[in-house]
Amino acid sequence: MTHEFHLSVRRASTEQASELTVSSVRGASLATSIDGTVAVAVPGSSEAQGAARYIEAYLDNARDPGKCGTGDVAAVVIDRSKSSVTVTAAPIGSRQVFWAASDGELSVGSHPLELGCLANRVPPIRPESLFQYIYFHMLPGPASAFEGISKLEGGHGLRWDEQTVQVQRYWRPRFDDESQLSEAEAGRQLHQLLHEAVARELNREERAGAFLSGGLDSSTVAGKAAALRHGIPTVTMGFEAAGYDEMEYARIASRHFGTTPLEYYVTPEDVLATLPKIAAAFPEPFGNSSAAAAFHCARIAREHGIGLLLAGDGGDEIFGGNDRYARQLVFERYGHIPAALRKTILEPLVGAAGRITRAFPIGKAVSYIEQANVPLPDRLQAYNFLHRHDPAEVFAPDLLAQVDASAPMRALREEYATPATSDPINRMLFLDWKFTLHDNDLVKVNTMCDLADVEVAYPMLDQALVDFSQRLPGDWKVRNGQLRWFYKRAMRGFLPDAIIDKTKHGFGLPFGVWTRTHTGLQRLADDCLGSLSGRGYFRREFIRDAQRMHREGHASYYGELVWILMVLELWLQAHFPNARL
Repeated sequence: MTHEFHLSVRRASTEQASELTVSSVRGASLATSIDGTVAVAVPGSSEAQGAARYIEAYLDNARDPGKCGTGDVAAVVIDRSKSSVTVTAAPIGSRQVFWAASDGELSVGSHPLELGCLANRVPPIRPESLFQYIYFHMLPGPASAFEGISKLEGGHGLRWDEQTVQVQRYWRPRFDDESQLSEAEAGRQLHQLLHEAVARELNREERAGAFLSGGLDSSTVAGKAAALRHGIPTVTMGFEAAGYDEMEYARIASRHFGTTPLEYYVTPEDVLATLPKIAAAFPEPFGNSSAAAAFHCARIAREHGIGLLLAGDGGDEIFGGNDRYARQLVFERYGHIPAALRKTILEPLVGAAGRITRAFPIGKAVSYIEQANVPLPDRLQAYNFLHRHDPAEVFAPDLLAQVDASAPMRALREEYATPATSDPINRMLFLDWKFTLHDNDLVKVNTMCDLADVEVAYPMLDQALVDFSQRLPGDWKVRNGQLRWFYKRAMRGFLPDAIIDKTKHGFGLPFGVWTRTHTGLQRLADDCLGSLSGRGYFRREFIRDAQRMHREGHASYYGELVWILMVLELWLQAHFPNARL
């Protein structure tokens, strides 16, 4: 059940004017206006009704695609009266949209290597994309892994006419810094919007189920779904590794809501058997290790006849649920101290004490001030591997010479500065809508569900819920160190107390721990890193050091480094086996 779509539009010039024609379309509905001047393609639909409705909205809104809504993916408008094509991505964008333009043709699609304008040629890999991959563990837009191919980001529109290709942001969030709602009314609206979002998705498919990790969001979605369809199946992954298993909380939620639990414990053997096809399934290198868990969830769902899985992704990013939000507010408080007091008294005193000893609490105070003096969003990257290790020690000199090492941080700063709000929580949320959701988590879940042939939907990212979240001030999302302050209060009585009160976990894979003891995974990692070291992208010493640091250092931190290098090599083996710098 794939969501692949591709559309190509050609421009043919005549003596009178240039004409636009659709040269190919696949995986999208296509409709044309009565007078034939406007054609619209809407991906992910087998019927033309959605495209026809978009034509009406387009004409009713003075041919402004930014006012028409896009659904989950994008809408492509071929306006022959303007001799132009516009492509509009949804505000957050649950799916990636790749595009390329050349020689009088615009191609748009879900997979970069299948764009029509490539004309059977394989574009080269961008050297800079390898730097970005190590930095982010994925490739954020607007650039892709390939020369000449770009990605249309959420909330952006593309216009292609006879002269140019222009891409610009058409949608920005409008955060309220003060609540216009009482807490009781906001809670009522939250429940109603969640109910409506889940109901809309369930109405699409009789054979529906839900992911259930035992966290706030998956439990909420599963609970709302169970209220509409008693006994709905829920799929849960577990890991036989200390600190990684949340099966207990998923069982609490399942019993509370009366779902039909489908449980599976992922093993190192599962990862070993499926990792090559998991890595190869992504259109670009992708290093989020929880992809393996997502795939096995979707696989189990498919084996039990489930055609649609409801996912809880997005709740943390719209209601303030990530640990780093509260942690950063602690550092932000330092900036509220008058600058004169900080610079003339506090910092000289703490600095002098730190030169004598780094024992607690002096060492803690020195570290706090050092971090607090780094502004957001830079401070969020304090533990980034390429900030803690010199890129010159990681990459081959010839590759590094082709890279702007400051580009990732510049992109983060630009996104962080976009919202018209001074609230750091809302700015961090908006940053995560792109770098955590659109470019990362949604790519992971979409691709793994496609691989397992299961549909996936995201009720927590329903546009009405996203709009509602913007009406809540930042201190309703994180207050006094408590994550999701309002959301937890609103869900008290609906969700089990054990789930509301538990410490936030995750859905990560214990790869770093497993690889230290499992011979098969060790051998696969060593083989992949050995092969990767011969491609000329990285210093051989760095590859050896990565293996050594994983064996001797922090298993989880350096295990993640080994993982991203390993899946990069597996991806290259599947798509570009002869790739070299």
